Amino acid sequence: MMQLYWSPRSRSFSALWLMEETGQPYERVLTDITAGAQKTPEYLAINPMGKVPALRDGEATLAEAAAICAYVAERYPEAKLAPPVGDPLRARYLYWLFFSPGCIEPAMVQVATKIEMNPVAAGWGEAQRVFDVLDKALEKGPWILGETFSAADIIVGSGLNFAVRLFKMVPSRPSFDRYIDRCTVRPAFQRASVIAAG
Repeated sequence: MMQLYWSPRSRSFSALWLMEETGQPYERVLTDITAGAQKTPEYLAINPMGKVPALRDGEATLAEAAAICAYVAERYPEAKLAPPVGDPLRARYLYWLFFSPGCIEPAMVQVATKIEMNPVAAGWGEAQRVFDVLDKALEKGPWILGETFSAADIIVGSGLNFAVRLFKMVPSRPSFDRYIDRCTVRPAFQRASVIAAG
């Protein structure tokens, strides 16, 4: 059984939501980051960065929410959280799955800190462009891949919910509101929310 290392009110939410979407049993391993549990040698052996979430699947261990999503979606193909290899939709799925940590998260930090970045030097370009690109993609809906819900929606939806609704770091847009609403009514999202609340 997979073990998910997590902590309440943290970036673990996307991994919790993912695991709930699979419908498969998994063990939640509470990692109290307020008490420094993520700094113990035992935990650092799982994730040397000392962050949550992390996942153990037998002898395999990994961290980073998007990587966990990619891994779990492939381990449980019956959950239909990723287009199969060979499906043309898979390219867009991978793009959006990694757009969130590569573009959305740094753009959120840029907006929240009001730091000025040279768009040529910043790997994500510029925050305004990131949110404009995401806005345009979400206008089509209902999901980031159109009619198909995927693990990419878990990563993008978690990030937007965090940035727009929970911490109001990023101004909302109509497409963001509609998308977040669709995400938050999913039963797996609601179950993960109860778990994450501690």
